Amino acid sequence: MLRWALIFLVVALIAGVLGFGGIAGTAAGIAKIIFYIFIILLLISLVSGALRGKGPRA
Repeated sequence: MLRWALIFLVVALIAGVLGFGGIAGTAAGIAKIIFYIFIILLLISLVSGALRGKGPRA
């Protein structure tokens, strides 16, 4: 999921440089939403792992 957020971020940057403001804004918005979903799922995973008593694997 983080990969998709980075892809949309790159698309937004390229579109912004080329002058496509609407596409850049949309891609940046999608990248933000996917990034926040990734962070929320990461936190849920860390909390559930801590509650089960399993530490992070090396």
